[in-house]
Amino acid sequence: MKTPAAAHACGVMLVLLSLPAVLQTTPAQKNVIDIYSLNVDSKVSSRFAHTVVTSRVVNRADTMQEAVFQMELPKKAFITNFSMIIDGVTYPGNIKEKDAAQEQYSAAVARGESAGLVKVTGRKMEQFQVSVSVAPAGKVTFELVYEELLKRHLGVYELLLKVRPQQLVKHLQMDIHIFEPQGISFLETESTFMTNELANALTTSQNETKAHIRFKPTLSQQQNSPEQQDTVVDGDFIVRYDVNRTLSGGSIQIENGYFVHYFAPTGLPTIPKNVIFVIDKSGSMDGKKIQQTREALIKILDDLSPKDQFNLISFSNEATQWKPSLVPASAKNVEEAKSYAASIHAQGGTNINDAMLMAVQLLEKANREELLLPGSVSLLLLLTDGDPTVGETSPTRIQKNVKDAINGKYSLFCLGFGFDVSYPFLEKLALENGGLARRIYEDSDSALQLQDFYLEVANPLLTNVAFEYPSNTVEEVTQDNFQLLFEGSEMVVSGKLQDQNPDVLSATVTGQLLMQNVTFQMESRVAEQEEEFRSPKYIFHGFMERLWAYLTIQQLLEKMVSASDAEKQALEIQALGLSLNYSFVTPLTSMVVTKPEGQEQSQVAEKPIENENRHRSIPSVRFPGMLHSFSSRQGLPGPLHFHHHSSFGRTLDSGLASMPAPPGLYEEFHEMDLALKEITQTVLPPAELPAPLHPLPSPASQLVLPAPGTSYAVPAPIQAPSVILPLPGQSVDRLCVDIKHSRGPMNLLSDPDQGVEVTGHYKRNKAQFSWIKVTFKKPQLQVHVSPEQVVVTRDRRSSAYKWKETLFSVMPGLVLTMDKAGLLLLSSPDKVTIGLLYWDGPEPGVRLLLQDTDRFSSHVGGTLGQFYQDVLWEPSAAADDSKRTLKVQGRDHPATREPKLDYQEGAPGTEISCWSVEL
Repeated sequence: MKTPAAAHACGVMLVLLSLPAVLQTTPAQKNVIDIYSLNVDSKVSSRFAHTVVTSRVVNRADTMQEAVFQMELPKKAFITNFSMIIDGVTYPGNIKEKDAAQEQYSAAVARGESAGLVKVTGRKMEQFQVSVSVAPAGKVTFELVYEELLKRHLGVYELLLKVRPQQLVKHLQMDIHIFEPQGISFLETESTFMTNELANALTTSQNETKAHIRFKPTLSQQQNSPEQQDTVVDGDFIVRYDVNRTLSGGSIQIENGYFVHYFAPTGLPTIPKNVIFVIDKSGSMDGKKIQQTREALIKILDDLSPKDQFNLISFSNEATQWKPSLVPASAKNVEEAKSYAASIHAQGGTNINDAMLMAVQLLEKANREELLLPGSVSLLLLLTDGDPTVGETSPTRIQKNVKDAINGKYSLFCLGFGFDVSYPFLEKLALENGGLARRIYEDSDSALQLQDFYLEVANPLLTNVAFEYPSNTVEEVTQDNFQLLFEGSEMVVSGKLQDQNPDVLSATVTGQLLMQNVTFQMESRVAEQEEEFRSPKYIFHGFMERLWAYLTIQQLLEKMVSASDAEKQALEIQALGLSLNYSFVTPLTSMVVTKPEGQEQSQVAEKPIENENRHRSIPSVRFPGMLHSFSSRQGLPGPLHFHHHSSFGRTLDSGLASMPAPPGLYEEFHEMDLALKEITQTVLPPAELPAPLHPLPSPASQLVLPAPGTSYAVPAPIQAPSVILPLPGQSVDRLCVDIKHSRGPMNLLSDPDQGVEVTGHYKRNKAQFSWIKVTFKKPQLQVHVSPEQVVVTRDRRSSAYKWKETLFSVMPGLVLTMDKAGLLLLSSPDKVTIGLLYWDGPEPGVRLLLQDTDRFSSHVGGTLGQFYQDVLWEPSAAADDSKRTLKVQGRDHPATREPKLDYQEGAPGTEISCWSVEL
């Protein structure tokens, strides 16, 4: 492969810079820039993921076109390489110190050249973008490489890949190879774009230590429909897995002179905790935020162990404690606390300082009075959505006051709700006091995010954990002392073996469990470990050294948050040196890419920083119907996303202007101030305006009123039954069940042999289920649906999904799918298929569907399950063949044949004739 000649070395540079999120548009002209090949190859070697994205495009037009390469990658990942091959010449990326790259960027801006960007695009992702001009029939190969260490969260590792080509791709392939020497204990995949047709292109193979997932759809499988050339491949592809582990000192793995030590023992009892919830109830929390906080807090209180102690502090202008001291988490106290939580209302200012000092004083008082169980863990959980406005308002002084009060004795965890809060302030507050900070995004699942965070810290297993290795065998070891180990997490230590490689690397891990010291001893044979990683062809060789560098940089960056100015400078020098040596784009470095001579564009790409300034880390949003026009420069969908440069008019259709704002919209427009400076204002001529969202009825469709004095007999509308039950093998093939006497939650179905239980709450006044919950024993899974959302809980992990969003999740023993009509199916080759349907009627609700009911066992029971046991239909009475008697387990149920609405195909339903019974 050729590289640029020396004469080209002075060509235009591309430098990538973080800028605010901008709105994206659809291409003005399809497939002018054609992606003929897109390959995503991810190799996960012992949790360390090395991902290569290769896209090949060709310009099908007869004029010069601009191709824009856009790719989303995880926030925790570091870009390590980017290159373009144009006409056989490679234009590589070079990692430079940020200041040096910034000089080139500033010079480019001074010359009037445009800027590209790397920006945050959501909760977990960042977007990389670069553009290049392509001659007619010209071809370009883009290659992006990034790396990350997968972190164990609530018992799983997660690899997230974005796949968004925005056009059909002739050769589209994704390969994920996983190698885990400890053994893979479970593996599941999930996709937001997979269809039944696409599922045939997905293959998974797995043995004890290796897994290979391949997605290779044909052109026809990618198509939305035979008539449309649009692709359905657009969204997330997620792989989740965990490894085998025992009650031991963990797993030491060695490759190419470096080692990594993973520690997450099983079988340890949970340490009792003393927890104080410090809840912001200032006026800015009013509305949805305080409602979701109450909802989450009530569920969190239910999760407390009887051995725990707790208290609640709510604050606005002043701080108020629920009880004068900590109380045991007895059933009575928890119920009282839930009532208190339900009564919290938002008003007033934000006095963080007094609230935090009150919380610390509660723990200090309990400590002095010897009310805390010896060896228990004390935690402070702060939830706030804004900056301090009452009392002490200086963030620096608040941080000092809290640090002095805690004095290293307790751990503080900070949750920042939304984007009006200073995240760096909370992050430093937490990291200085043995905890961590997390942003809670304003969305329909905010309550779940709060619960999810609590579950991460709900079960402490060990305190004061220390790793020790023989000093004459290892060097440059990463962090080896940790304050707390929580269930579902994992401690990771990495280092370098000294030149005289030992035959055996030994390790000692110590910690405290209540008042008892525990010690784990283990050994790893170096030669055997080295050989294990040397042979597999699909392993990214030399990965462990890069894992060590990645982990070291991440820990140095974290230390910089709470370090003094003098310490921060030394840490920055060390992190910068590693970033440059290992070619990582970190917050301290930038990537510079040479481009063909004569292309007047320079861009700076930097690692975005969480809340570098307020309203920076905002998810990007697409608005259907946003008015726009396209500039004359032609660019087209690219690997995982190409788009045109576009302009946005400020005049909106009145129908659009009246639409309710999506969550996060107002925060989004804080970002727009900067973005709009580089956007041409264009208003479309009237002929190009889209039709109003709510057009007036035409004369033919207008309502015709009856003449005065005319009367009509209005027939009663046909209703949908509560549930339609298929009855295979019986004289009546389906039964309509109307629930008329429900009180509270009902056991609808229970089959111990199938390992499934279905419960629900039926509201008679709305003739709908307000919620339905399906629980599986194997795999351990719970699906809870309501008109608002779908919540899937696996073990302790909960994920929320919105209705009518495509979902395809494959896990051992179960497939979970949802289509755009709002039908959620839970299926397995040997189980009854359970459907849950969003019913978009006058009163939104959820409905239950059943398929393959012949698979129910003889032990099925429940309100609906009884109809699959000992059912006998009596013959119709001679006088009235619309009435029969249904005998169910010896009980008679009058049945009537009557018209009903079949809801199984979705609203508004179709009329059927059905035998109906009332319960």
